[in-house]
Amino acid sequence: MAIITEEPEAEADSHSQIPKPRKPKLKTPSSPPPNSNNNPFSFWFYFTLSVSLLTLFFVLTSSLSPQDPKTWFLTLPPPLRHHYSNGRTIKVQTHSNEAPIQVFTLQEGPTSSENIIILHGQGLSSYSYRHLAQSLAANGLHVTSLDLPGHGFSDKSVEASVEGVNGVFGRFWYVYSEIQERGLFWAFDQMVETGQIPYEEIQARMSKRKTRKPIDLGPQEMGKVLGEVIDSMGLAPVHLVLHDSALGLSANFVSERPELVRSVTLIDTASSTKGAFPVWALEVPVVREVVLGVSFVFAKVVALCCSKRVGVADSEASRALLKGRDGRRAVVNVGKRVNSSFGLEEWGEGLKGMPMQVMWSAGWSEEWSQEGHRVADALPQASFVTHTGGRWAQEDAAVEIAEKISQFVLSLPKSVRKVEQESIPEHIQKMLDEAKSSGHDHHHHHSHDHGHGHDHYGDAHIHGANYMDAYGLGHGHHGW
Repeated sequence: MAIITEEPEAEADSHSQIPKPRKPKLKTPSSPPPNSNNNPFSFWFYFTLSVSLLTLFFVLTSSLSPQDPKTWFLTLPPPLRHHYSNGRTIKVQTHSNEAPIQVFTLQEGPTSSENIIILHGQGLSSYSYRHLAQSLAANGLHVTSLDLPGHGFSDKSVEASVEGVNGVFGRFWYVYSEIQERGLFWAFDQMVETGQIPYEEIQARMSKRKTRKPIDLGPQEMGKVLGEVIDSMGLAPVHLVLHDSALGLSANFVSERPELVRSVTLIDTASSTKGAFPVWALEVPVVREVVLGVSFVFAKVVALCCSKRVGVADSEASRALLKGRDGRRAVVNVGKRVNSSFGLEEWGEGLKGMPMQVMWSAGWSEEWSQEGHRVADALPQASFVTHTGGRWAQEDAAVEIAEKISQFVLSLPKSVRKVEQESIPEHIQKMLDEAKSSGHDHHHHHSHDHGHGHDHYGDAHIHGANYMDAYGLGHGHHGW
């Protein structure tokens, strides 16, 4: 808006008596002072602060999630707990100087039939393959699905000794771990009970203490795990079903111990051996907390990268197993150890006499279909079939895949299995011999399975169905 002002009267011209007319003058409003709030550095300051606070929030909430095995187990969805109660754990030794690792296994179908072992892909577990296992069992096959170390209900961390605590950060982390393990007021409670600070005990624990680190096993160790499972459960020879990244973890085992393998079925296993689920989404700070902390985001990642038809309950089950007990870090470690320089053609050359089948998603993408043909070309001895599911086909096309696997396995000559009888202890054998001689043999013949939930295969101790002591829940059936 213009403001009209009047100038003061001009003095009369010395040569003229007529005064000059006064002219109105337009006065424009003064421009406002520059706004100091337009500084670009202030935006980045607040943006960085917001991201830092968000990261801190997710880290704290994830670290405060239940770490106690029993507490973690009881927070799982009922279908997951039921799945665990139907399985069994086997202790396997990957290194002579380390404690054994517990591997979770689940069996379906008649034991007298062909033995199939399902190895899951990256970030998955045996739970994701339960419908596939049940469909194969319905076709008359004996199916064993297992959780590789670092996944599902198998051990995800191992105990390691830590000598001393170095630096300020090391001491801070030690105090934080003690609070997690013993509670915030443990030292105060000790003072109340004993009347003194437990200084010597704290020093002793700091000088040499036990901690748990996420499992970090590569193809060589995973092959050893698979071999021990097959040997201890008496499954050889087996028909291997390898999905996703499982080929990169078990290829060495197949090459080194082909006498244990009857056939190989590859389901959407890329030549690069990388899995469908992106490992970086579980590794990058903030991203990993958002992906595992928000169910909607996790489901979106699965739909974009793995399968568009995964149900909400199945997605939540996978997320729950990744979140708890160092699951995320173990999966990242194993994912990094997958053999990325794996030569598929060279591997196939060494297994020319091995029956193989390649199953591939026909509708995921054009690029993925081309990858399937590259895999089939690298393995000329393998038959090539397609399915209508996604890259996680076991989730949305289990029945279809089971039919094709069954047709392939049953078309092969029947496997010849070497059954090794468990040796009977000497004192038991003596009792049986005495019973035979006295004619009371029928009083002493019992089944090896007495319903106690324990089986013994060779030197491996296998905990049977409903055996819940791994999570401190005792024996027997639980109504979950």
